Amino acid sequence: SHAKQKVLAKERKAAKPLADEIQRSKKLWEKLRRKSHVAKEERNKLVAELFEIITGRVKDFVFKHDSVRVIQCALKYANMEHRKMIANELKGEFRALAESRYAKFLIGKMLVEGDAEVRDLVIPEFYGHVRRLINHPEASWILDDIYRGIATASQKAILLREWYGAEFAIFKVDEKVAHTATLSEIFAQTPEKRKPIMQYLLQLINQLIQKKLTGFTMLHDAMLQYLMNTKPGTEEATEFLELLKGDEEGDLLKNMAFTKSGSRVACLALAYGSAKDRKNILRVYKDNVETLAYDKYGHLVLLTALDVIDDTVLTSKAIFPDLLGDAKAPETQHEKITALAAHPIGRIPLLYLLTSNMKSLLPEPDLELLPEIHAIRTTTSKKDPDTRRRELVRHLAAPLLATITAATPRLAESPFGTHFITETLLGTTDADPAAKDAALHAVAALAPKNWDSVPLGRMLKTLALGGRFDVAAKKVVPVQPALGFADVLYGAIKDELVRWAVSNSSFVVVNMLDAEWFTYGEEVKAALKKAVKELREAADGGRERQAVGEGEGAKKRRQEEKAKKEVVDGKTKTKAKGKAKGKGAGNANGNVNGNAGAKILLERIS
Repeated sequence: SHAKQKVLAKERKAAKPLADEIQRSKKLWEKLRRKSHVAKEERNKLVAELFEIITGRVKDFVFKHDSVRVIQCALKYANMEHRKMIANELKGEFRALAESRYAKFLIGKMLVEGDAEVRDLVIPEFYGHVRRLINHPEASWILDDIYRGIATASQKAILLREWYGAEFAIFKVDEKVAHTATLSEIFAQTPEKRKPIMQYLLQLINQLIQKKLTGFTMLHDAMLQYLMNTKPGTEEATEFLELLKGDEEGDLLKNMAFTKSGSRVACLALAYGSAKDRKNILRVYKDNVETLAYDKYGHLVLLTALDVIDDTVLTSKAIFPDLLGDAKAPETQHEKITALAAHPIGRIPLLYLLTSNMKSLLPEPDLELLPEIHAIRTTTSKKDPDTRRRELVRHLAAPLLATITAATPRLAESPFGTHFITETLLGTTDADPAAKDAALHAVAALAPKNWDSVPLGRMLKTLALGGRFDVAAKKVVPVQPALGFADVLYGAIKDELVRWAVSNSSFVVVNMLDAEWFTYGEEVKAALKKAVKELREAADGGRERQAVGEGEGAKKRRQEEKAKKEVVDGKTKTKAKGKAKGKGAGNANGNVNGNAGAKILLERIS
């Protein structure tokens, strides 16, 4: 009967070794895992009791699916001494644990909670077994997690070297000696080993791809090493690129895009590929473009596609709808673009085609890879790079300008947002004039009440001149056709012109006068001549922070409040002497150095 079966099962369970200890420890685990319901003092007692049970018996607990959770719990609440005790008891068993369906998680927990000593106990036990473990359904993931996030550079090199042949796994490793996993260095020392190593490596890479085990960082590192040591156009290089195309579901390319080495392989595949290859690679990423744009490594795949694919209609259809959103839902589109513009990585694909100052936009790894892509492009792409860029910008301009028109205040809240506005307005030279004009007026509308905003002032300064600074020419080169923002801005700040001329943003007025196509130069000079007194006060640094047109009564009250703040216990507080020498020097706020912009304006009208 069912009742008899239950009794027999209970008896068999009780007859197993350590049955009583396991049962007691599981009861303690049940209490400990309810963290919010256990006071700290009680938890310490429970942990101490748990360690009394498991000490000296850890190996007996870890290979059972129910009791291994007890050890994981013990690791979580243990001190470092106890964690090292557990690690030492398991010494010699870590490879077996990695292959266990349940115990593999214990290794991850041990390495996360442990220190360098624990790490150096665990990782060496994988040496000599990498090929077996990376093909194992359980151990492969824990091995790659360790390789990606836990191992030192030296340990990573030792593990990766085992991809290069059996000899790298057989001989005992001396961790005190520096090891390299860079194939070019290995080939430089032993050129005769090039052929067998490349064959062995390709075989292992192909083995994992066929098994659909394509998400491993270690695999992507190995693939990059292989590709970097082939010559373009050779049988080796062609055979390798065919592996990428052979993955019909595209999982390999998708996974590769999100690791450092993998994204580089994907970029090189795009750069070396034929027009058909590039089209097929781009199709793989069709529904992942937005995810790529925000990713530290994935965005490079998008930049490479924009750089090397000659069919710009194909590129714009494959990338821009997913990246920017549907134009038929403008509010959603503006939201997506605004979010991208404010993100340190997401803004890169937006502005890459628009900016000329790549150093201000791209992180260092991008600046290292893209010149390599551009060099390859000269032999594999037919279209002129400037022509390709202009064609893509025509597709990109309308949604970006519409977003600026609709969301200027929100964009102007952050430095990234103001940078996006500046680069978009300067970079969309072939855009629809009406759309461009609407965006210019939306930006100018921010100005009247923001004369002291430094980020906004910096943006308006650049836009007023209508161009970017050319380092070689040592001057600002206006965009063509002329931006015309100085005229639009003057219409917005005309009534507050003098306030701007003596504020932190005085250089906005200077740049308006310097703008090549500014229509109202004489009108501005005439208005400033009527305010020579205010300009001189600002230029001399003696001007109080008084708004233009402020009444004498208001001025007096403000001066009294200022005096109260500066007097403490009958003693006048000494202001920080360094202020005049800091970054604020040159503003109109009573700075002893005076307002540099106001000084220049006095010269312009004299």
